[in-house]
Amino acid sequence: MKGERKLIVWVLIAAMISIYALYMYRYMDAWVGTTGKVITVGIVLDGDESTPYSGNFIRAMESLKVEYGDSVRIIQRSNVPYEEVDAVLRDLINRGCDIIFTNSYGYSFTVKDIAAEFPSVQFCQATGDNADDDPVLGNYHTFMGSIYQGRYIAGLVAGLKMQELINSGIIAPDEAIIGYVGAYPYPEVISGYTAFFLGARQNCPTAVMRVRYSYTWTSYMKEKELAEQLIDEGCVVISQHSDTIGPAVSCENARTDHPVFHVGYNQDMIDVAPTTSLIGTRINWTPYIVQAVKAVMNDQKIENVVMGNVHVMDVGAGFDRGWVEMLELNPAIAPNGAQEVIDRTIEDMARGNCHVFHGNYIGVNPDDPSDTWNLNVEYIENSSSSAPTFYYILQDVITIEE
Repeated sequence: MKGERKLIVWVLIAAMISIYALYMYRYMDAWVGTTGKVITVGIVLDGDESTPYSGNFIRAMESLKVEYGDSVRIIQRSNVPYEEVDAVLRDLINRGCDIIFTNSYGYSFTVKDIAAEFPSVQFCQATGDNADDDPVLGNYHTFMGSIYQGRYIAGLVAGLKMQELINSGIIAPDEAIIGYVGAYPYPEVISGYTAFFLGARQNCPTAVMRVRYSYTWTSYMKEKELAEQLIDEGCVVISQHSDTIGPAVSCENARTDHPVFHVGYNQDMIDVAPTTSLIGTRINWTPYIVQAVKAVMNDQKIENVVMGNVHVMDVGAGFDRGWVEMLELNPAIAPNGAQEVIDRTIEDMARGNCHVFHGNYIGVNPDDPSDTWNLNVEYIENSSSSAPTFYYILQDVITIEE
């Protein structure tokens, strides 16, 4: 008995050592090789925690504390207008920031100018597309998740829902109209709603789309108003590339003789639209931010540490690296088979077997009608940059409304 007790004690000790070793292995990647100094991290946001887009960056900042504890000090600046970003950046530099993240495309040219002045500080611009433009700076970086992947899958779900309505006799095939609230006619927005539309068309071949631009990222009232206009025009699905819950609220409060459903962006909107919000998607900024800070801690080049598709000073990734996520599918209104479609398509994307910008469509550059793209030849999005580049309006099926 005495020998058995001694054996049990040694077994327990061995188990505890194994558990401790596994724990240390899990966190070794974040800690080993750091200099031991405290890194000061700045973050400049065009919104705050109340706006879903900026809220996702704030969540990523919180992950830094989880990963690195007291080895990071974070200074956050919220609701920064474009014209004030120069002064805000200089203040962060004066306060000792080693690395600064900025989240609005509108900041990017100012940020690069400041980076040229302060080569000892690392600047990481989300959604930017100018890091690889001359002059290429060793301390200016751009990054973005391949969000077209999430929008395409959200479109698949929307298409399933519209076809379900058609099969049930609730709407006619020519009433499968998608309304889309976009912030600006940027490639990022155009690429996004095109991917969404092409996903919808996979499951609802009669779908068409109407787009209205808000020319702002964060106007709840404007986004809500545009969504209401689209609903009044007969749109049965409303989606968005804008930063407030306005379109979701419009769908939930709609009083029409036709059904209306919503597909969101940046945050789960089921809470505000429990009977109309189908699904959403978002970019997960945490992997890049955590790994970029690790690079600075270790005095390494960011692009050598961040795991993704590297283009000189730019990095992107999609579902394969956890940079893009689908938000909750609303079980109360989800079309049959939706979850299976989502899971299968994510797997296909990870294997490179999903071809989004492809089909019998002609795209026209809105700034140059002579510039067209026949999608029978697939357009490979994010092939040379993390920022989207698809900038064509699909003829006959997507209408831009003023």
